[in-house]
Amino acid sequence: MKLVQYCMSKKDEWDAFVRGCRNTHFFFQRDYMEYHADRFDDYSLMLYDDRGRLACVLPANRAEDVVYSHGGLTFGGFLIDNKFSTQQMLEAFSAVKEYLRNNQIVKLVYKCMPYIYFRYPSEEDRYALYLNNARLVRRDVSSTIYLPKRLSYSTLRKRMINKAAKAGLHLQQSGNLKGYWEVLTQVLRQQHGVSPVHTAEEITKLAVLFPENIKLYTATRHNEILAGALIYDNGHIVHAQYLANSEDGRRLGALDLVIHYLIDEVFKNRLYFDFGISNERQGRYLNTGLIAQKEGFGARAVIHDFYEIVIS
Repeated sequence: MKLVQYCMSKKDEWDAFVRGCRNTHFFFQRDYMEYHADRFDDYSLMLYDDRGRLACVLPANRAEDVVYSHGGLTFGGFLIDNKFSTQQMLEAFSAVKEYLRNNQIVKLVYKCMPYIYFRYPSEEDRYALYLNNARLVRRDVSSTIYLPKRLSYSTLRKRMINKAAKAGLHLQQSGNLKGYWEVLTQVLRQQHGVSPVHTAEEITKLAVLFPENIKLYTATRHNEILAGALIYDNGHIVHAQYLANSEDGRRLGALDLVIHYLIDEVFKNRLYFDFGISNERQGRYLNTGLIAQKEGFGARAVIHDFYEIVIS
């Protein structure tokens, strides 16, 4: 395989290929990856087969002598199309290892894509990782609902949804990202002493670039935002992040109602509704309170694996 490092002149080719992959996400589009280009030294790779056809790409960044796939994204790994075979995956790993070795890279940190994001089975890389003596260094647990056959809500979740419904809250898709970010920032600081990873300006920019993929849903009362969820819509799977519940929202069960609205109405015809991880400390600590809330909606575990390959 012929390997080249991504450059801006290949943006259209990259984006067209990524859109057609059987394991993909909109955040692998270059407009998304490059919103934080100042924080990550891009080291994305493109591999071509013997006929000159683009066969796979590897979104990646470099930090000194380590390459990550990708440090600024939830997960990464090789993105492949329907024609890509297991044998080609082994060849791709060999080509990448040789390229990294020749460029004084000592380690590749490979973040596997969870199967729920596959359009078609795509675990060729798991086999290649095994053959290349990759070491599992981190395992996170995400919580996901299989929407065609949902499990029942817990008694507590049902009670909070009913309470919020009686309070007459207004549910809607909202364009008020700035107002929601003020609520979100306050909640995160008060409850966890942290700030959102994205600033209001960054998430607004991304929402403008990807209006069909990044959507905000809120519960309001008298035009006051009480709770909400930012949705990353990736076709058959939607991922909820930046969930927030104000003090009044917690009292009324506003966030429970927002989640129920998304699961039961807005995205009921999709395959998966994913809440994301409930881990800290490189997967070694489970936030039991957080995961209990997600499991109360019928979500169950999906694993995110991180591997390391020593190059030299």
